[in-house]
Amino acid sequence: MTSLIKKNASGHADDGDANLLINEVVGVPGGIGESARQRRAAAYDTFLRGLLPAREGVALIAVGGLGRRQCAPYGDLDLVLLHAGVPGTDELAASVWYPIWDAGLRLDHSVRTVSEALSVAQDDVKVALGLLDARLVVGDRELADALIRTAADHWRRTAVRHLPGLREVTEARWQAHGELAFLLEGDLKEAAGGLRDVGLLRAISAAGITDALRPAVRAAHLRLLDTRDALHRQVGRRVDRLVAQERDGVATLLGLEDGDALLRRVAGDARTVSHALDDAFRAADRLRSGRSRGGNGRPARRPVARDVVEHDGELVLARTAIGARPDPSLSLRMAAAAAATRIPIARATCEWLAAYCPPLPAPWPAEARAALITLLGAGPGLVPAWETCDRYGLVDGWLPEWTRLRSLPQHNPVHRYTLDRHLVQTAHEASRHAREVERPDLLLLGALLHDIGKGLAGDHSTVGVPLAQAVATRIGLPPTEVELIGTLVRLHLLLPDVATRRDLADPVTIASVAEAVGDTGTLDLLHALVRADAAATGPAAWSDWKGRLVAELVARVRTALDTGVLPEPPAPDPALLAGPLPVVHLTGDRVSVAAADRRGLLATVAGCLALHRLEVISADASVVDGRALVECRVQPRYGLPPDPVSLRADLRRAVGGDVSVTQRLRGRALAARGGGAAPRVVWHREAATDAVLLELRAADAAGLLYRVTCALDEAGALVRAARISTLGADVVDAFYLVGGWPDDATRARLEAAVLAAV
Repeated sequence: MTSLIKKNASGHADDGDANLLINEVVGVPGGIGESARQRRAAAYDTFLRGLLPAREGVALIAVGGLGRRQCAPYGDLDLVLLHAGVPGTDELAASVWYPIWDAGLRLDHSVRTVSEALSVAQDDVKVALGLLDARLVVGDRELADALIRTAADHWRRTAVRHLPGLREVTEARWQAHGELAFLLEGDLKEAAGGLRDVGLLRAISAAGITDALRPAVRAAHLRLLDTRDALHRQVGRRVDRLVAQERDGVATLLGLEDGDALLRRVAGDARTVSHALDDAFRAADRLRSGRSRGGNGRPARRPVARDVVEHDGELVLARTAIGARPDPSLSLRMAAAAAATRIPIARATCEWLAAYCPPLPAPWPAEARAALITLLGAGPGLVPAWETCDRYGLVDGWLPEWTRLRSLPQHNPVHRYTLDRHLVQTAHEASRHAREVERPDLLLLGALLHDIGKGLAGDHSTVGVPLAQAVATRIGLPPTEVELIGTLVRLHLLLPDVATRRDLADPVTIASVAEAVGDTGTLDLLHALVRADAAATGPAAWSDWKGRLVAELVARVRTALDTGVLPEPPAPDPALLAGPLPVVHLTGDRVSVAAADRRGLLATVAGCLALHRLEVISADASVVDGRALVECRVQPRYGLPPDPVSLRADLRRAVGGDVSVTQRLRGRALAARGGGAAPRVVWHREAATDAVLLELRAADAAGLLYRVTCALDEAGALVRAARISTLGADVVDAFYLVGGWPDDATRARLEAAVLAAV
């Protein structure tokens, strides 16, 4: 067979040629599916049997994918040459390994006696797990059986003792690779919920600890293997990371609609595997440590809630609940008890609830509604309890809308979770703010439903309102509370959008938010919801400066709602109004400059800050007593603060009109220009007291504010304020242009100038 393999210029086989040969032998080039994997394994077996002559006391053992007969199109070969101390094993091994290497196959190999292999397995749990997949390919069957039988027996006797250390290693791997269910580009093998974890489940089942390979897990495993096979075929080499550019091609090979359908399937399978592994580790913990026992030697039963008892470290139904006609709220009450106590629900109990708990009526009874709020407000216990119920289909019975939301990917990189998990996580985060609002129950429900419109056409904040109100009505809320839930969904982005994109000193800004919110109770709910939403989204969705801006907006709107009087804008820093010009102050994240009144000062300051790798968050320009004032909030673009002495010196020279600084700014700005999505300009007519708002939506780039303010200045516009909102790789920059609404020709001219600068 090796003679058929094409050699490259160096005399070695091209990488992957042997894999292609194997695929030709089995008749399915890069075949996908269980039968293709089995045929590949059979072809490898045939190839390998031709390399080892029949000899007593020697056996070629396959482990890994070949041992399980689950060979990927471009997988490795994991082989052990087992011997009984016969002479000449080194030469024999070379006669086997070199043809494999010459064939261009990747090989992980070892040469050991039975006692050596068992000794290594005793010290290295990974080797012990590998031997559970051991299978004779060719050679002495008795010798192979001795290793396979002894290794399996040793694992059964020692597994419970080894599992804590194995769990530590596994959790370190999860930390390094993340959770496959929530990654847009996850590693199908190493990430939590991936193929490596299925191997752990197989090992735990082999030890007899629990039935870890249930039908749902086996089905998920086969689909993950199919995905890996399709990824290999799509890329043409061994790769386990499902990157974005290969997603649609892999989906097509698997017969799925698109890359999103693939992500949803992978996420569902990964969550099934992760949940099963959590359950298996708990079973091992119970077996290792034991639980409190009653007088009859059986695990003690402790009442936890109505119809719920703790039994051997898990929650189960009381016997009276099983014997009677089940209450429709029983599954919700069980979930609430699990979340509140942080005790997992037993698998058999989940299966019983899924099979026998009747559907909830519409509207829900008060007991079911109270259980849902208890569940959502349980804090850290919410997510695992909800995930368990979702794995068994219980959540679909509570919220039929969940089927559409489950595992829906969110492609914005600031999001770390799929949509369904994000909603549950937001409810968890909202529970931290429950004491800050008058209606914590509505805060929790609003948190769960705030993004329910995502995945549908249109603005999700608008599309989601009737969907959320339908859920609230079904749950049994009165009409006024149903309306408030709709308001929370519609306005859940209002505070962060206004705080980061509008001038908070402008009375029109405060008045518009106060009118939209209506009352302080709703304002408090929205403030709590936006913080919970950001925390559930990911670290890139929130920052100290954003929190301060939102808090400042909330305080100003509260004053307006409480008193009916719009707060006065803050006075300029008195230090800028005294002393010889120019004045430069650097205080924390604030840069303040005073200079002789002239056009272009804001652009000059913005450019100087860009030169020092500072990102401008907000900028205000004004003229007081003949002095031009510019005040900016900044943050380091790359995390490293600039040298304050150098920055102060450059600002003084620049605002003083030093030509050399200006030339440096322009040179650096031109060099910073790059590609990105097509920019867009949006005008807002009545968003300010004495100005119109030009909003630029574009790709982020260093020096962008400088270029745009220069362009506006050269086009004759006077910028009194700018607000910069960075959203991943994009920005939404708002510029307040002094004066009334410009005519069509002026708007077109200004818009063209801005787009040309971008």
